[in-house]
Amino acid sequence: MAPFNMRCKTCGEYIYKGKKFNARKETVQNEQYLGLPIFRFYIKCTRCLAEITFKTDPEKTDYAMEHGATRNFQAEKLIEEEEKRFQKEREEEELNNPMKVLENRTKDSKMEMDVLENLQELKELNQRQANVDFDSMLVHYRETEEEIKRRQEEEDEKEMRAMLNEAQKRHLTVDSDSDEEYPPVLPKQPVDTIQTDILAKVINILQPSI
Repeated sequence: MAPFNMRCKTCGEYIYKGKKFNARKETVQNEQYLGLPIFRFYIKCTRCLAEITFKTDPEKTDYAMEHGATRNFQAEKLIEEEEKRFQKEREEEELNNPMKVLENRTKDSKMEMDVLENLQELKELNQRQANVDFDSMLVHYRETEEEIKRRQEEEDEKEMRAMLNEAQKRHLTVDSDSDEEYPPVLPKQPVDTIQTDILAKVINILQPSI
């Protein structure tokens, strides 16, 4: 597997740390570190098949790029190196200055106390969150939402009924007003018919006396 992030010099392809390759290994001649042999690995770019080589670096417990690619920036590696350098400088200061040892121990103790306090606060916060039943809160929220929706529907239905009743009342009022203003018109009888009826009634009255 690729020991670090790299970029091919030929095609610019990025090769990420942990990518698997079929590599060829050989022992570097005339190179050792404290009796430990150094190994060289040959791989090929996944895109252009250009040859890339890197070798082990026992002194830094790392790998060193040789040719075919450039190693990408790795912040984690720089942080580790910075921590090692800081630790080495601190040991040198404590070796020559006993008061520095006491000062560093005081700082370490204070830092440990701060870390413990932060951990305790996190534990209390987790316990508070653990006591909260989020499922029941969601169920209650859904029930409340459904109740609000149901009440809204009932109010809409009441408003609709009131509007219908008002419309019916207005319709009845208009009909009654029209009946009062326009009374029923009786059919007119011809004048001749009225006169004939009156003459017939007179004859019927006079016939007993005749």
